[in-house]
Amino acid sequence: MAHLTQRRPENVDGDFYVDQTCIDCDTCRWMAPKIFAREAGKSAVHHQPSDDAERLQAMQALLSCPTASIGTVEKPRDIKIAQFSFPTPIAENVYHCGYHAESSFGAASYLIQRPDGNVLVDSPRFAPPLVKRLEEMGGIRYLYLTHRDDVADHQKYRDHFGCDRILHRDEINQTTQSVEIKLIGSDPIQLDSELLILPVPGHTKGHTVLLYQKFLFTGDHLAWSSRFNHLIGFREACWYSWEELKRSMEKLSHYSFEWVLPGHGRRYHADAKTMHQEMQKCLAWMGFNVESQGQN
Repeated sequence: MAHLTQRRPENVDGDFYVDQTCIDCDTCRWMAPKIFAREAGKSAVHHQPSDDAERLQAMQALLSCPTASIGTVEKPRDIKIAQFSFPTPIAENVYHCGYHAESSFGAASYLIQRPDGNVLVDSPRFAPPLVKRLEEMGGIRYLYLTHRDDVADHQKYRDHFGCDRILHRDEINQTTQSVEIKLIGSDPIQLDSELLILPVPGHTKGHTVLLYQKFLFTGDHLAWSSRFNHLIGFREACWYSWEELKRSMEKLSHYSFEWVLPGHGRRYHADAKTMHQEMQKCLAWMGFNVESQGQN
C-alpha cells in the first residue's frame, strides 16, 4: 500500500500519487502514459486523470504496480471496475493480465484465450480478482514461462488451475524443479498446431519465446525501446551471452509476426513487412553484420 507520507515531491497536485517505494519498473508509464512519467529516476504523476478513461487507466496502473507504490488521497470507489477490467484486451483473443509481481521486477503477463485451452504467458501475482476472472474466461491449460526471472506465483497457479507449466530445462532451479514440461535443446518446439516455442539463448541460457499466430511473446529477449525508438535486445540486462543473444535474434528475424509482447519494455505492433524491417534495424543496432548474412 502506498503511503501519503512518502509521496514523491515530483507528483503534481491531485488525487493520484507515486510514493518513494517506486522501483522504476516502467509499468505505470506504459500502461497510463498520459498520467505517469519518469521524474528524477522514478515514476511520478505528471497529469491527473481528466475523464473516466484516463482514471480507469490510472486505476489499472495502480493495481498492476508490483510494489504498490501508487496511491490515491481519497479512497477509490471504482476499484471493482478496475479489477473487473483485467485481463485487458490487446487484440483478438490476447490479453494483458495486469497485477505485475515484484519478484519479477514488474514483468508483464499475458493470456491467450482459445478453445483448445487457455495459455498464461509468464506469471502475474496470484491476485483473487484476477484469478476469478481467469476462471470465468475458461481457466488455464498451460502456464508458459519464458525464463527463470518471470515465474512469480507459478506454483499457486498450478495448484489452483492444475495447469501444466512449461520452462526450458536450462532455466530450472529449486523453485521451478516441479515444472511439468521441461523443454530441451535449441530446436523449435511445436507444442500444438498453434503454439511454437523458439529457444533464444542470450538473456539467459534457456530463454525461449512463444509464437502464436501473429503474436510473439518475447519475455526479456526483445522489446520496443522508447529511448531508442526501435526494437532492442537488453544489452544492460544480458545475464548469459550477448553474442548468443545476437545469434538468437538473427534466427528470430526469419519468422513472421505482427506483435511483440514483452515481459519488460514496451509492446510493438506493425504489419509483417514493417516488423521485418524493424528486426533488421534491431540487428544492425546490436552489431550483427546483417549484410554478410544476406539480409538486405
